[in-house]
Amino acid sequence: MSENNVIHLAPRTRRSTRSKRKPQPPAGTPLNALISSWELALRSANKQPITIKLYLRTARLFAAFLEERELPSDAEGVTADEVRAFLVHERERAGLSTSASHHAYLGVFFNWLIAEEERSTFSPVLKADRPQLKRKAREYLTLAELGALLDVCKGSDFASRRDTAIIRIFIDNGMRVGGLSGLHLDDVDLRNRRLRIRLKGGDEHWAPIGAKTAQAIDRYLRVRARLAVAGLPWLWLGIKSGRHLTKSGVQEMLERRGAQAGVENVHPHRFRGTSAHEQLAAGAPPDVVRRVLGWKSEAMLRHYTEELAEERAREAHAQFSPSDRL
Repeated sequence: MSENNVIHLAPRTRRSTRSKRKPQPPAGTPLNALISSWELALRSANKQPITIKLYLRTARLFAAFLEERELPSDAEGVTADEVRAFLVHERERAGLSTSASHHAYLGVFFNWLIAEEERSTFSPVLKADRPQLKRKAREYLTLAELGALLDVCKGSDFASRRDTAIIRIFIDNGMRVGGLSGLHLDDVDLRNRRLRIRLKGGDEHWAPIGAKTAQAIDRYLRVRARLAVAGLPWLWLGIKSGRHLTKSGVQEMLERRGAQAGVENVHPHRFRGTSAHEQLAAGAPPDVVRRVLGWKSEAMLRHYTEELAEERAREAHAQFSPSDRL
């Protein structure tokens, strides 16, 4: 072959695969710069301090996670992939429940960013990415356990009358411990058998009480009136301090009475689901129960009572069994 017919090709130069991509400039405002504005919005919406604290903690953890890994950390640049990576990291670090909470709080954060026009696209927090928690059976107090708690409170002394009244309120309407401990004397309306409580966000709600609960409160008020500190505005007073009985004081009382009655794990929140279940079992319409407990949605009612729905169905079936009517 003639040398003139040979074509000499220039050697190929390999492009280095190790060359780092240049980081893209942020398309939107950095998340860290928006967290303080979100805090102002939450306070303006009168959110509970603990709620604000949890929301902000999640936002700060997420922003720090993105920055440490040089991932997009601005309002426009964050995608579902970054959210998923953060949720996996938090699941491995702190557990599934914490990861699920972060998913919910980030959803609120990005919805706010969209409403404030800091983000022009849809939220990167997708429902399909919500960590699925294993459902645990709720522990409800039985009627026998409730009776045992009332039995150990029998007596005419201050502590007995106060504790009886408190436990009967919990049984009657499942009042939140914060609402119960925050009751004032002028929140009590025994004539109409109701108690005024403050709900989350500042709303007020009149919670109904039964005749026996009204009587228990009346008996407590009469012994309370003999105290030197009877002029204090709070309804519930401590035995030793003579001052306001706080949420922790109510919880300690329930633990003490539970130990005396031989009932384990007695705490205020157990009464909430128990009260709803017993009202439904007695034939109260679901909407009535929802209003009594101060829930705004039926989803909350189902959340607390769905597990015992089959038990209520069996009890109701005993009254309308087709076979028994033949």
